Amino acid sequence: MGRSQTGIHQDKQNYWCVDRIYKGTRLRNRFESFEEAESWLIYQLERLRQTHLFGIRPKRTFDEAAAKYLIDHQEKVSLKIDIYLLERLMPFIGSLTLDQIHDGTLASYIKDRKAKKLANKTINLGLELVRRILNLAARSWRDENGKTWLETPPLITVLPLIGHQREPRPITWAEQRRIIPLLPDHLAKMVLFDLNTGARDEVVCGLKWEWEIYIPELEVSVFDIPRENVKGRKRGRVLVCNTVAQKVVEAQRDKHDEYVFPYQGHRVETMNNNAWQRARKLAGLDGLHIHDLRHTVGMRLRESGAREETISDILWHVRQGMTAHYSVVQIDELVAALNRITDEGNRVNRSLAMIRREQLGGYSPRKVPTELKTG
Repeated sequence: MGRSQTGIHQDKQNYWCVDRIYKGTRLRNRFESFEEAESWLIYQLERLRQTHLFGIRPKRTFDEAAAKYLIDHQEKVSLKIDIYLLERLMPFIGSLTLDQIHDGTLASYIKDRKAKKLANKTINLGLELVRRILNLAARSWRDENGKTWLETPPLITVLPLIGHQREPRPITWAEQRRIIPLLPDHLAKMVLFDLNTGARDEVVCGLKWEWEIYIPELEVSVFDIPRENVKGRKRGRVLVCNTVAQKVVEAQRDKHDEYVFPYQGHRVETMNNNAWQRARKLAGLDGLHIHDLRHTVGMRLRESGAREETISDILWHVRQGMTAHYSVVQIDELVAALNRITDEGNRVNRSLAMIRREQLGGYSPRKVPTELKTG
């Protein structure tokens, strides 16, 4: 069927399609019936007419705002997480206009997430994303008439974390020796590398050979991570290897042209996969998270007597006056600190939490045998 002067036509799949331009704004959509298409077009034309005649702010749905947010933030490192969160939010608020979204309309989303036994911190990730999008709609995004998408952003209340937030759970040396042999070889190497560098999961998975800088006088490599691959993207960071991490890196050479830790010729998306979850269950460590490996490095650095500034530089914590690039002398200090955590006998400041965990596990501290220092 040909195009109608009304802007509604039927396509080859028998859908009724709207394609109409009104004062420079193109209206496009498709529906299963002519009546649905006609009703939608009438509503949109009236909305645009009111806008042009009286300057009334057009109402947009959260679905439209979410689409704009994703387009505007295509380069965001954590975009996949945002997409995942939005997919779970859409059934609850996707069809609502922006001015209809508030604590009350988000209550059903919160109830659903709690029913799936998600932690308050995890639920808050979705709520904070909604708040971020609504703030952009009210303060930054403007239509062709210069009006913001939303007049005033609502106050979105996040859930309390006190009593709900999971405490960091660094692993003991005994637990490390228990879980690593249960992992497949490629994942065991990634975990061991993480336990000696403190890198985030996404950094280990995406680590590239082109970032490597070998320092002959220290006999170790550092990886100069570009800003776009760093959480927050404020600056690039330097990932420093100790002797154990360096051995892991050397064992990975020639396995892939681009990535340091490939699996079957491809990039590993996350260490938190089925193999990790199966291994932690077999090791009796059901509650262990990949991010706990990073906490473990921080704890071991403190136990070995490392300065807080050194720990901050290794773990990429933000602090005033931190340089974007290090000298060899500074790198030497970081390497020395990381080398001390390769030996369990270097603990000079053991934490009470770790002593308690070791005692509950029937474990007494001892120096790590040479054959176990790498795993």
